[in-house]
Amino acid sequence: MKRVFSGVQPTGQIHLGNYITMKNFVKQQNDKDCLYCVVDMHSITLPQDPEKLKKSTIELAALYMAIGLDPKKVTLFIQSQVPAHAELAWILNCFSYMGELSRMTQFKDKSAGKDIVTTGLFTYPVLMAADILLYDTNFVPVGNDQKQHLELARDIAQRFNNRFGETFVVPEPMIAKVEEGARIMALDDPTLKMSKSNPNEHSKITLLDSPSLIKKSIMRATTDSDMLIKYDLTNKPGVSNLLTIYSQFSGLSIAELEAKYEGLGYGALKKDLVVVVNDEILKVQNEFNRIIDSGEVYEVLREGRERAQEISNSVLNRVKDKVGFITY
Repeated sequence: MKRVFSGVQPTGQIHLGNYITMKNFVKQQNDKDCLYCVVDMHSITLPQDPEKLKKSTIELAALYMAIGLDPKKVTLFIQSQVPAHAELAWILNCFSYMGELSRMTQFKDKSAGKDIVTTGLFTYPVLMAADILLYDTNFVPVGNDQKQHLELARDIAQRFNNRFGETFVVPEPMIAKVEEGARIMALDDPTLKMSKSNPNEHSKITLLDSPSLIKKSIMRATTDSDMLIKYDLTNKPGVSNLLTIYSQFSGLSIAELEAKYEGLGYGALKKDLVVVVNDEILKVQNEFNRIIDSGEVYEVLREGRERAQEISNSVLNRVKDKVGFITY
């Protein structure tokens, strides 16, 4: 089977936009060899509370499982528990250029206006390249914000291959089609993507929010003044966003929802959306709590670490041999 690699940082809780992406991971596990990594090493490019980071790492792994990832079908592991990530990142740093790293838009965004910028933030894309290339990855699910980083990983792989011969599999992007009703935006400003970092708790809905908080966030969601329930991203971004979320959680198409709420106000739409979202999230939360209470997440992560180490060490030794390191 073709291999897929994806990583998610354990910083902030998983919101609805993340959840839609993660549900696509569940679909892939049946016909691809999927490795899903909690990329805790990436998270420390910005300051983190150590105890909170440990807790968030375990919670993210449990949420992966709670949404339907089957440990018998996928490899789920923690990045920092597989030393090959750091080793390969150093080697790839020696095949990366200052100019190409300084052009990374995420570095520009995250470093803007800061007095102190760490080298970890600057070389973050090289570690991401190591994450991907360590597993002979065929496909990487990416959004628009990560396409540039994947292109860098491809460039580094091809540069290395050109110098030393075929060593790395050059990964291809797996870009989900953003169809009508598939892009989740902020509830308080539907012109922006829903984001973990938004300080307004009502701008997003996370998988561990209480039913009352979810209700309050949906009922406060920005709409407009004409009360027409119609999908129109240009003129009605707020209503379109609510229809998007409703469609993703109910399985109904945008057209079906427009027909269902024709002649009704935004209040009716929002009240029904509260029920639909809470029903699904409650199922995820119940499974999440069971996984955490049972402790099975730790065994899954141990098994995942062992498989990840087996694959990554083989690739790392191949690379070390090519650059002239002794591997025996």
